[in-house]
Amino acid sequence: MTQENIHLGASAVPQASLGANPVLKLLPLTLTVFIGFLTLGMQLPVLPLHLHDTLGMGTLVIGLVVGAQFAAALLSRTWAGNFADMRGGKRAVMVGLVTAAVSGLVYLVSLAFVAVPVTSVWLLLGGRVLLAFGESLIVTGALGWGMGLVGAQHAGKVMAWNGIAMYGAYALGAPLGVALNSVWGFTGIAVATVFIALLALVIVSGVRAVAPTATRRTPFYKVMGAVWVPSMGLAFCSVGFGVITAFIALLFAARDWGNASLAFTAFGVAFIAARLLFGHLPDKFGGARVALVCVLIETVGLLLIWGADTATLAYLGAALTGFGYSLAFPGFGVEAVRRAPPQARGLAMGAYVAFLDISLGITSPLAGLLASGWGIGAVYLGGAIAVALSFAVALMLLRGREAPVP
Repeated sequence: MTQENIHLGASAVPQASLGANPVLKLLPLTLTVFIGFLTLGMQLPVLPLHLHDTLGMGTLVIGLVVGAQFAAALLSRTWAGNFADMRGGKRAVMVGLVTAAVSGLVYLVSLAFVAVPVTSVWLLLGGRVLLAFGESLIVTGALGWGMGLVGAQHAGKVMAWNGIAMYGAYALGAPLGVALNSVWGFTGIAVATVFIALLALVIVSGVRAVAPTATRRTPFYKVMGAVWVPSMGLAFCSVGFGVITAFIALLFAARDWGNASLAFTAFGVAFIAARLLFGHLPDKFGGARVALVCVLIETVGLLLIWGADTATLAYLGAALTGFGYSLAFPGFGVEAVRRAPPQARGLAMGAYVAFLDISLGITSPLAGLLASGWGIGAVYLGGAIAVALSFAVALMLLRGREAPVP
């Protein structure tokens, strides 16, 4: 079988199939991603408390254990992308879910060593690394698999619905994790991690697989050379997301505006509403054109927060930031898919999402330095300037939209 035939079998689904309700075709896969990412969402508010209150660890160790998952996810993106291309998106997602379930078993083993905190922490660290590998496989596999099911011309919808699943899982997972922890402690989190991952595995097992798109590993530099420009657009516009999640609570405290939870709610509701109502626009009008408009909306939102003198204006700024960022992500992503070699779209998506990891990893410490020197409000001015740089990237993509795909 030739490379071209392999590609046609994977992504050139019959046209009648492509036109038949792509969102409905993606629904089981979206549900699987949502359920799978609950395992991450549950742990966000609980793991630091377990490390501090139960194991007696300080902030440095807590930061290392929590951050290990994000670092390992970044380092595993390339491997996960090649795995999805060579073994198929369905297998990548299923292996990722099994790996997530095993991470829950490692958490359970760590609880047997609570009396030896150092051993327990090392086991937790191992569980976080396993979860990171699982998350990388789920994300890259789901993106490649979704495009194989509905066609690359619906790449924007695939990214939009996967994003809804992921961020929805974070939003629901956090209170679910707190509730489980309050009744059963960290044991409840560990057991739930195992069973939730297995539940998602049962759901995804019935979804039609698509053929792998590659027979050999694609060198990372070849894919990066094709997608680095839209990936830089993602990195710049993700700064807005980073400063909202990391510093909005500190801003509200500094200005005596009370609880910042409504700002998170405003961001999240606007983010999901934009995906639900307008998630089809990058496919219809082009990713660069949609990103161009949306990063302007995100920039205005951050400037509103920077200049806000009331909590209401800050809520509005958070909502605009969430709305703009929501569609900028698939906007730049559609451009990355268009430029990627067809046989390496899983690797391309892994490389693209890695720029989100890099952006969030760099944003927090740099914004912290900015806040220490010029005040917490300066974080949002700096964020607006960074997001505005993604406008220049979108312009570059728009002007080069007829460039041939490698």
